[in-house]
Amino acid sequence: MCLILLAWQAHPEYRLVLAANRDEFHARPAAALGWWPDEPEILGGRDLQAGGTWLAAARSGRLATVTNYREDLAPQPGVRSRGELVTRFLKGSDSALRFAGALDGDDYAGFSLLAVELGASASEALVYVSNRGDPARALTPGLYGLSNASLDTPWPKVLRSKARLASLLEAGVDADALLALLADREPGSSEDIADAIADDLPRETARAIAAPFVVTPEYGTRCSTVVLASASGEVDMCERRFDAAGTPTGESHVRFALS
Repeated sequence: MCLILLAWQAHPEYRLVLAANRDEFHARPAAALGWWPDEPEILGGRDLQAGGTWLAAARSGRLATVTNYREDLAPQPGVRSRGELVTRFLKGSDSALRFAGALDGDDYAGFSLLAVELGASASEALVYVSNRGDPARALTPGLYGLSNASLDTPWPKVLRSKARLASLLEAGVDADALLALLADREPGSSEDIADAIADDLPRETARAIAAPFVVTPEYGTRCSTVVLASASGEVDMCERRFDAAGTPTGESHVRFALS
């Protein structure tokens, strides 16, 4: 399970405010946030098993993030890694809407993709697409929440986290406050837990993934990432990493100006 919160063109200082938890098996290897040696224009963490990424940005102003879909399906042999969707968009030149609209969803297991273009105000765009029934569309300014279903599916942890993001935007937003928001380990409601149990998950697992920050011995929140893109053209990315007990193990902080 993952969680992504966005404020798009909804703050006077920041064009984009993004806060995301990446949930994954602890045994799956990953590289920390940084500039990629073989793709020096790309900044992000990296999945060392498949080579893609869950969230990354480029100096050009392109940014993308992807989540998987919670569904009761057997593993599908031969499907492509969803993490490559992010890399393909960052390295490409098509607009976000054209890129998302041209994707062949049958090539991948269930996913939801957010693709962002930052730049001159007239050309900026935030696009959402899912291969589970949601065609590509540009999003209007506002607050959005995405977990492992369609955009703004009203799961309790999504609703609670969006409300807290809205409060931060009013009170004053910064990386530390967003990381604190992402660290919420409050158990999910009985409704949310029951929904997860309906997907054949054990009760303790269902209870854990109903929280914004997930802690289990084998699977959980591996990192929290914050992106702040200012109106002046600067991007601030911060990643905090965790072990299986949910204890911080490292942090990376990178700022860059859009080219």
